[in-house]
Amino acid sequence: MYFCNKSQNYPVQMFKKLIQKHFFCLTLVAAISILSLAPMPEIKMAQQVPLADKWAHMLMYGVLSTVFWFEHLFKHNRPAYSRLFIGGMILPILMGGAMELMQANLTTCRNGDWLDFAANSIGVLIACGLGGIFLLVRKRA
Repeated sequence: MYFCNKSQNYPVQMFKKLIQKHFFCLTLVAAISILSLAPMPEIKMAQQVPLADKWAHMLMYGVLSTVFWFEHLFKHNRPAYSRLFIGGMILPILMGGAMELMQANLTTCRNGDWLDFAANSIGVLIACGLGGIFLLVRKRA
């Protein structure tokens, strides 16, 4: 007789829940990962805009953090502040650092840059600030 241990299905259920709750965020994580590790073509306009690369990093990671905040806030009546802090700020910053380390050590076509990591982090912090403001406005309404 076969007895199924319910705890064996727990990781699968958790993964399914994660995908359902944060589908857009996980899609952005995959897209940013691919863009970060793939060879980049030369873009003439990027050479004309000062710090275009840094602006792109701020935008990508700011959007990632913003999407996490909105997915979390719209799917929960009462937000879990620890999850917002970890998922909306800590994990995107760690991902940015990991991507820069992977670019430096695992690719031949990309270079890791600490200024890119700083731009990633600034984008996340701006998004978290905006998310906090949205949370305050939502509480008062």
